[in-house]
Amino acid sequence: MNESDWKIFKQIKENAIEQFCSLCLAEFREAIDDESEHVHSRYLLNYKLVENRNKQMSLLFDGHSRSKAWIQLIAIRGEGLADEELVSKLTDEFREKTDPARHKW
Repeated sequence: MNESDWKIFKQIKENAIEQFCSLCLAEFREAIDDESEHVHSRYLLNYKLVENRNKQMSLLFDGHSRSKAWIQLIAIRGEGLADEELVSKLTDEFREKTDPARHKW
């Protein structure tokens, strides 16, 4: 991976983490605020949501290295979390290598 792709990947990943966390917080807030459910049910649901999202976050973002960047970018793009404007700045080779459709993501 060349230096310019690495720098862009780091920006894409940082933005994707921010977007992922914002989506999670909105989901948690919705579960917490649903007063049609009993408070204990909301607590249990929120616990499960946090647990599941934490696993997903780990799969998407853990391990920051050049050797893992391509697989992370496939996952980030596959989840719709990549800033496509930044993706368009990647070299053609890296962009094509990390196309989630190519890997049936």
